[in-house]
Amino acid sequence: MPHISTTAQTAPNKLAFCIAETGESVSYAELDHASNRIANLFRSLGLQKDDHIALMLENRRELIEIAQAAVRSGIIFTPLSTHLKQEEVRYILENCNAKLFVTSNQFVEQFSTLALPALKHLYNVDAQDAPQAEFTSWSSALATQPNSPIQDECLGLPMLYSSGTTGQPKGVLARLPIDSIHEVHPNMAALAAAFGINENCIYLSPAPLYHAAPLHYCMLVMQLGGSCIVMQQFDPERALKHIETYRVTHSQWVPIMFIRMLKLPEAVRNKYDVSSLQFAIHAAAPCPIEIKQQMIDWWGPIIAEYYSGSEGAGMTMIDSKSWLTHKGSVGPALVGEIRIVSDEGELLPKGEIGTVYFANGSEFEYFNEPEKTASAHNTHGWSTLGDVGYLDDDGFLYLTDRKNFMIISGGVNIYPQEIENLLITHPQIADVAVFGIPNEEYGEEVKAVVQLLNPKEASPGLAESLREWTRERLSSIKTPRSIDFTEELPRMDNGKLYKKRLIEQYKKASACA
Repeated sequence: MPHISTTAQTAPNKLAFCIAETGESVSYAELDHASNRIANLFRSLGLQKDDHIALMLENRRELIEIAQAAVRSGIIFTPLSTHLKQEEVRYILENCNAKLFVTSNQFVEQFSTLALPALKHLYNVDAQDAPQAEFTSWSSALATQPNSPIQDECLGLPMLYSSGTTGQPKGVLARLPIDSIHEVHPNMAALAAAFGINENCIYLSPAPLYHAAPLHYCMLVMQLGGSCIVMQQFDPERALKHIETYRVTHSQWVPIMFIRMLKLPEAVRNKYDVSSLQFAIHAAAPCPIEIKQQMIDWWGPIIAEYYSGSEGAGMTMIDSKSWLTHKGSVGPALVGEIRIVSDEGELLPKGEIGTVYFANGSEFEYFNEPEKTASAHNTHGWSTLGDVGYLDDDGFLYLTDRKNFMIISGGVNIYPQEIENLLITHPQIADVAVFGIPNEEYGEEVKAVVQLLNPKEASPGLAESLREWTRERLSSIKTPRSIDFTEELPRMDNGKLYKKRLIEQYKKASACA
């Protein structure tokens, strides 16, 4: 059955993955040995099945090696966004009860004061023999560990954090329907079959591995014996160059990447041979119809799209051929069954817009958040990501809105409440609303509308000052791209902010611009 250890035996020198920019390559034998050493380290530290660890690393070999060790030792691991600030990281480490944390020189200084009851082990992958502050050298810790598998190998899994409407992130814990490290999760097996992922696959990953899709696809490709080409940072021309150099067969993108590649001069775009590509998969954000059409015109009918979430409860998929006859659709269900439900909880017929639910899909929970888990399900047990859409007569899903005003910027999900909760603490602000407005490049950008205690203080200089103040406290992707001032925000008598009116106002203004 498939696993990196199987390929390490049958093809030890085969490329498991490489870091595209540096050319650093890791064979299956090397990956097998490294993940065994890490799994043995986990056990030596007393970490057992279902214990939690966290890592904050740029795209590098150690991240992949740790992930592979976790999934063969029953560990639940949480990769953290490298854009998070110290307090954001502290919240997640505390929430997931992480017992071990691994980071690098790039981030270690901002975490030198971490002091959490459950967190017992801190490691720096860049430290040499001597520890740095509270952080132990990762290489020194592994030096005495054996290359052989642990005796009690068992299946672990990632638990990524997704922001919630309350502003605090929540850990998405999928319930595994399998037990053995040699089995493939049914959802991933369905994707592998749909996209032709197997031992002959050469997969280009241009995105950070702390995101769910890049991580899951890399892990799937390696489980099935293929090879991953991991970019440290997306660059449109370099991505095309890597496709040509490594003869990439599969790749995954978000629409902003398509846009940036399409905006390259035609001579540059045509300079590289991308004929090896068999599937170019995209998800995470709505892709403008014109952009997708241009990509199909350029790369051929190899563009495939899916709709899902970190929860993995359900999934749709659509290939180029079907999309050309159902433009704008994200496809029919691949995992689970789609249900469109009214605000009153009634099942809606084809063509009518309602909240999108998945029935008979995979189970999940928000870690230590039973109320949030319950709120994502209805009385039938169907689950929703909070999206709104409709089904056509062929059973193809079309998404029309985000029920909870989630902002998707460059493929990243952003929830306004966290930003509002911070801005309202500023001494000059009386009230604030944050929402998404259209952005040609990123799909959406973050907009803040502020009501000041003293409206006379409103000025471009203050707006920029507030943006800088926010940037110092939140990751840059959450910082409003622009801030407007208003004398009074539209609140209802019950105190709820009537944000929909603001969104409609700004969308109209954008359409007229």
